[in-house]
Amino acid sequence: MQLETYISDLLYRYECVTIPGFGAFLTQNTSATIEVLTHTFYAPKKTVSFNEQIQKNDGLLAHYIADVEKIPFETANKKIAKRVKILKSYLTQGETLSFKNIGDIVLNKEGNILFDPTYDLNYLTDSFGLTTFVSPQVDRAVYNEATALSDRVVPIGVSSNNRKGNLFLKYAAVGLIALSLGGLVASNYYVNQIETYNQLAQVEATKQLDTKIQEATFSLNPLPAITLHVSKQTGNYHIVAGAFRVASNCDKLIANLKQEGFNARKIGVNKYGLHQVVYGSYENGAQALEIIREIRKTHNKDAWLLVKKLD
Repeated sequence: MQLETYISDLLYRYECVTIPGFGAFLTQNTSATIEVLTHTFYAPKKTVSFNEQIQKNDGLLAHYIADVEKIPFETANKKIAKRVKILKSYLTQGETLSFKNIGDIVLNKEGNILFDPTYDLNYLTDSFGLTTFVSPQVDRAVYNEATALSDRVVPIGVSSNNRKGNLFLKYAAVGLIALSLGGLVASNYYVNQIETYNQLAQVEATKQLDTKIQEATFSLNPLPAITLHVSKQTGNYHIVAGAFRVASNCDKLIANLKQEGFNARKIGVNKYGLHQVVYGSYENGAQALEIIREIRKTHNKDAWLLVKKLD
């Protein structure tokens, strides 16, 4: 059994994939990064880590193996336990466990597990198609004093001996200023006229709209007010009660679970064409784990936790 293949499939969709009796692979979203020295851009991704303290069976891996291999759930659990026994024996012998596209696990001198993740595969589906790339360094323009001096405007020199020319230039300058001021005044007057007209038109349109709204309001027959109380389940942690090929079987299970006090509902069809029924959905992962433990003790030992954002 290629256990790492099943784990790799689940890491795309879930934040925690537990190998019962061995440990759990965890994922965490990481933003895009830039390596300043090499000008390398890295896309957003999921970083993978390993926690040997999380070993309790949540049913996720076993259910997935059972669905893929078309075997009973208990048989899948036995295959996992057999594989875990082999993995532990390899570790105690000092060998390195290589999980393809996930990372390597080895025991250090103190007997603790060390995990070295691989970065060959990005488990963040939102970054599909995005690759690492290197951007060339941007050259900054250097201030050049010679260029700055050449850009300066050279004034036109007028000979002081030519008095008639000087007088002509003075009168021309005065005339130009007068024309500019006159054009500015006329332009401001025209703009003010347009703004005044627009304001009056807007006021008139508002009055007509208010009149129509009042007429429409008084012509309506009043209807009694109805208050609806709708409770919507939210959260990405769902405790699965069962999955059925026939949708009517879901309705029967939901009715029975609601009679027993559960807030059961359907959450859609999975990729295998099975209609899924959950005991409830929760915002907090710790709360969901606490509730699923109680359900397995008192109601359904095969209940399992689905971590998924529903549309």
